[in-house]
Amino acid sequence: MTLDAPVDRSADLTSRARQDGVRFLLALFVDLTGKPCAKLVPVESADTLQHEGVGFAGYAVGAMGQEPSDPDIMAIPDLASYTPVPWVREGLALVHCDPHVEGKPWPFAPRVILKTMLERTDADLFAGAEVEYFLVNRGPDGTVTPADDKDTDARPCYGARGLTRMYDHLTEVSTAMNALGWGNYANDHEDGNGQFEQNFAYADALTTADRVITARYLISVLAERRGMTATFMPKPFGDRTGSGLHLHLSLWRGGDALFPGDAEHGLSTMAHQFLAGVLDHAHALQAVLAPTVNSYKRTGATSTRSGATWSPRRPSFGGNDRTHYVRIPEGDRIELRGADGSANPYLALAATLAAGLDGIARSGHPGETGARTRPELPPTLLHAVEALAADPVVSGALDAAGPGVASYFAELKRAEFFDWHSTVGSWEHDRYLTAF
Repeated sequence: MTLDAPVDRSADLTSRARQDGVRFLLALFVDLTGKPCAKLVPVESADTLQHEGVGFAGYAVGAMGQEPSDPDIMAIPDLASYTPVPWVREGLALVHCDPHVEGKPWPFAPRVILKTMLERTDADLFAGAEVEYFLVNRGPDGTVTPADDKDTDARPCYGARGLTRMYDHLTEVSTAMNALGWGNYANDHEDGNGQFEQNFAYADALTTADRVITARYLISVLAERRGMTATFMPKPFGDRTGSGLHLHLSLWRGGDALFPGDAEHGLSTMAHQFLAGVLDHAHALQAVLAPTVNSYKRTGATSTRSGATWSPRRPSFGGNDRTHYVRIPEGDRIELRGADGSANPYLALAATLAAGLDGIARSGHPGETGARTRPELPPTLLHAVEALAADPVVSGALDAAGPGVASYFAELKRAEFFDWHSTVGSWEHDRYLTAF
């Protein structure tokens, strides 16, 4: 199969699959936690998949707002997301789907939520995403270590030797990204031992969110083939840098970029208003951008082996300064650094868009560049969830396609926090077993 051959995007799913030599289609969507769910559909049933979808028991899927008694979720493919993935299996393609229930888009589906938010604005949101992850092994006793046992430098970031030892994995992922037209332009060893990042070009927000999910799938499967585990867990090692999902954001209208300003100020008035909205709603946003208990081990870190955490502690902004919640690397976009590897990209982009649009609607002002006067970000997932529940703008983004999603998500995350909180671990044994 030659992926760079001209593709007839007007063709139906069956024709495109047969043109590419595809024998099976992975009909995929994610639940609210970002868990990828799929069914494997033979090409002989591609027409049925395209026009009727494929059914799932919604309660069995996971966090999708359903009970066992509810009707099936039907995953309807978005043909624009059709992606051959022969690096995973020869003859396999992936297509992202929009879950429907009884003929209507399901409001608890993250992709549906983002699409609804995008339809509500007269501008187009473009996004780039920096996907960071660790390559690890897990021993029989549960111990997690970097897959490369020679990756022990105190400051391994950009290390040429560590990068080269993972050459086969990284180049296979890069080759796949470029064959798919994503424009992979860099692959590097990140700040933690065993940590890597593979960058691809920005696109419209929905396409970028789809690509983040596809990238996680590709990276995970290709790592497993080499006996490794790829983890997007925010903080797998307490003494090392965590993994972010930095989002580069800009608004466009009619092909014109709306964020660039003049040479003196760099960003336009609209960009500053958007930025103000993001900062004003940062505490609530963190429940979506950093949605796990482990996330707050990253944002709450005070030191690492390398000497820097690279994660923000306050909702501040500045120029080309990676210690801020929002960095302005160029005069045409902003970089939101609050999200981590556990973030659901559809929800992250939907919630951030809502926050930014609120800033524009209120003619907000972000304050002084570099100022760190706003309260610190939530210290735990529970604090972030309470901020979400009290913020009608961010909650409203989750409820964009229908009511009840924000409260369902909040309860899901409260339960996650208390499930962790009620677990007795080695820290408590070490601290309390003989302390009294």
